[in-house]
Parts: sequence; C-alpha cells; structure tokens
Amino acid sequence: GFVLPVVTSFVVPPSSAQQLQPQSSSCPSSLQQQQQQQQSSESTMSSSAIPKWFQHEISITAPSRGCHLITSQVNKAISQDMSQIKVGLCNLFIQHTSASLTVNENADPDVRRDMEVALNKIVPASWNHDGTFRHTMEGDDDMPGHVKSSLMGPSLNIPIRNGKLALGTWQGIYLNEHRDQGGWGGGHTRRIIVTLQGQG
Repeated sequence: GFVLPVVTSFVVPPSSAQQLQPQSSSCPSSLQQQQQQQQSSESTMSSSAIPKWFQHEISITAPSRGCHLITSQVNKAISQDMSQIKVGLCNLFIQHTSASLTVNENADPDVRRDMEVALNKIVPASWNHDGTFRHTMEGDDDMPGHVKSSLMGPSLNIPIRNGKLALGTWQGIYLNEHRDQGGWGGGHTRRIIVTLQGQG
C-alpha cells in the first residue's frame, strides 16, 4: 500500500529550562548563559511552529469568454504574505457558478484557445434548443457555463515552497470564463478568494 511520510516536530517545553540547576557555585555565569541560550532556542522553535494564515480577495476581469492565464495577477496579490511561508498551501476559490479555475500550459496561447474549443464540444450550446437542458432562460451560454464550471472546478490547491508557489516550469493558473456576458453584471469581473496557510 501507499504510505504517507510523517514528519514530527518537537518543541521543548519552557519548564525544561528550570530543571537546569547549578551543580556547584564555581561558574554560575556559565550556567546562566546556558539557560539563556536554551530559552532563546525554545522561543525560536515555538515561533516557527505557529501556523501562519493569510487571506486575500482579488477581482479579475476576463477580456472575453475563454481560458485566461492569471498567474502573475495572483502572485502580485499574495507575494508579500507568501514570502513568510516556507512550507504550506495556497487555496484559490472562485465565487461564481459560470467560471472556473484550473492549472495548465503557460507558454503556448494556442493551448488556451484549444481548451475553450474542447469545452464547447463537450458541452455544446445546442443543448439549450434540443430539449437536453431546461434551464435556458438566461441565454445559450448560461447552462453550458454551469456544467463547464463543475467539470473544471471552482478551486485549486497549490503547494507553497520557500515563499513561492511550487508550480511546474510549464504550469500556470487559468481563469476560465464560460459566459459571453459574464453573468448578471454584464461584464467579466470574477472574485477569487486566496487563502494561504503554512509555517515560516
């Protein structure tokens, strides 16, 4: 079977420093220095073991329906707080039902174009007119947008390593806009909640 690695951290309780009693009166300053060093070490260990939490809300306006690379916008919003985390996770959650998030190719823009073409073939707008869909009052792009949103997903979890998103060389974060009109607002502004957690 698959066994997950387990990392266990130990923090020496402050009371242990009180157990250091001088054995003789010949070098009290040395014992005091040892106690101070141990207390300082314990304080550092305790501080680094405390989880750090940060949360941001970012709004991104997609220029059109389709798949859009937003890695730089996400990094710009969270880089200052993320720099305080050595090991952790970044969760991104989009607060909409006709847009989604995913991770994919960040170099060739044809990949984003092809992703949109594929999604349109998987969930065609014609289903609004052939009896497949009943929820059709909000336009030909609405119900297909809901299905695409569930297929691609509303959230991502990306590891944080040494203050940066641990994305692969060719990986980028996509905002997938599934509507022509961007929903009731008439635009394509989408809200994304970004939550960071980890240890420094």
